[in-house]
Amino acid sequence: MASYASSTMLSGPLAQQIARDTSEVIGYNVLITDDRGIVIGSGDPARVGSFHEASVAVLASQEAAWHTAAEAARLRGVKPGMTLPIVIDGEAVGTVGITGSPRQVRRFGLVVRRQTEILLQESVELRSRLLRERALEELVRDIGSFDADVVDPAFLVARAKELGFDLTVPRTVVIVEVDEPVPAQSDVVAVRPELLRTLRQTFGPADLVAAMASGRFAVIPALKRSSGRQELGDLAVQAVAREQGFVARAGVGGVAAGIVGLCEASADAGDALRLGKECMPGTSAYLIDGLRSHQVLAAVGYRARARLLTLVAGDLATHSDWPELRDTLIAWCESGFNLVRTSDALHIHRNTLIYRLEKIERLTGQPWRDHRATLTLYLACLASQLD
Repeated sequence: MASYASSTMLSGPLAQQIARDTSEVIGYNVLITDDRGIVIGSGDPARVGSFHEASVAVLASQEAAWHTAAEAARLRGVKPGMTLPIVIDGEAVGTVGITGSPRQVRRFGLVVRRQTEILLQESVELRSRLLRERALEELVRDIGSFDADVVDPAFLVARAKELGFDLTVPRTVVIVEVDEPVPAQSDVVAVRPELLRTLRQTFGPADLVAAMASGRFAVIPALKRSSGRQELGDLAVQAVAREQGFVARAGVGGVAAGIVGLCEASADAGDALRLGKECMPGTSAYLIDGLRSHQVLAAVGYRARARLLTLVAGDLATHSDWPELRDTLIAWCESGFNLVRTSDALHIHRNTLIYRLEKIERLTGQPWRDHRATLTLYLACLASQLD
């Protein structure tokens, strides 16, 4: 049976490319076999698929062999020349042969062998990185879609540990969305490795970073303190802009430890990103904590939100000053019904604020100092931001 190393390193297309290119450079035919002595690459395509008997002994001894015309004639599929083992991490995974007089091709042998080993090692390292990236992507996807009736959470914790991440410590989830540049200078998918590198350097080795769908990345950082989650979103957005020149946004979920909590944090981060773009223009990092009301309203559906707005806001929602009045009412509620704090939040004079509140009272019939009625109107205002 072929070894794992040889099956992952010595792919036919790669071996054929190496053999063809090397043959053109040195002027002698080069062939490459797998660990069974089967030719999988050759400057002479007719030899691909044939058995190269000399390779069997070379694989066993890990020593080079030379064959004259007379010696080669006694071996199946062998021509005059030399055969050298391809050794990766101490294991012979195949051979490389050079056809020609042993005296003439000897000078190329070690160089060709070493170059072949280097190219194969690079291929293995690339494949290893790609496999790790795929494993990280699958882990993040499985966390986001976790179903306790289908998957044991301990299984995902163990998978994460194998990849070097402890999911039992407090973490959060940050989902970063990167815009395609306009005009397009580079494709986000094409620079995905660079974006991953930037995010990994920005965070740390204990923070899981993986690509999601096109233009999105997940960061699952370990938390030293829960109060710094907003900073994590800002950090990601600023790093992408500074290092790669892309416009980005980030949604940040709640604090979590364990798979169930991380699944909820992932959903919260996605909601924060979606709702933040609609409700918080002018900012680029959105913490779910400040969007919980929007999250609940979004869950009830468009028809229920539209009915709430019609019943509660009435003529206010159709007035020409509706956007301004809506912002005023939202600020009034979120500032604790305090005139000074609300004025400061809106950057307007106290008298201007009172004028707007009285206008809202005339249009709705609800006293602006009736906090209970105002809170209901506040929910209707939030609902209107989602449409």
